[in-house]
Amino acid sequence: MDLRKLKTLIDLVSESNISELEITEADGKVRIVKTDPNAAVMTAAPAFQQAAPQQQAVAAPAAPVAAPVVAAAPAEPTGHTIKSPMVGTYYGAASPGAKPFVEVGTVVKEGQPVCIIEAMKIMNEIEADKSGTVTKVMCENGQAVEFGQPLFIIE
Repeated sequence: MDLRKLKTLIDLVSESNISELEITEADGKVRIVKTDPNAAVMTAAPAFQQAAPQQQAVAAPAAPVAAPVVAAAPAEPTGHTIKSPMVGTYYGAASPGAKPFVEVGTVVKEGQPVCIIEAMKIMNEIEADKSGTVTKVMCENGQAVEFGQPLFIIE
């Protein structure tokens, strides 16, 4: 695979919502993994699978590794957490420019819609699983969310 094609693939991964891309061709296999929005790491292995340290290349600087700090850990939010039931894209309103379903301070009832998660071009309305007051919105509009990721804190 030539360098222009590799550069194009790296640019596509870094500009898209995908976090990993793997391509296998007759002359080798390329795997590009995005570690953060501004970095992509690429590994290459030839078709005959002879692995050597020189065959790994870093396409962009990797995110710095920070040592864990136990004393400075943020306090866990108190209250009930509404978590994402699926992987998708978070939307706080029914349409662009519309009023959000909920904001900080909104009183919600169990079963009331709080957001939409788009998954596979299907808009899934997420409902509150407990009544209370929204004290924190944990996602931004258009943000990719994972299964089990906290969306809201309700007290």
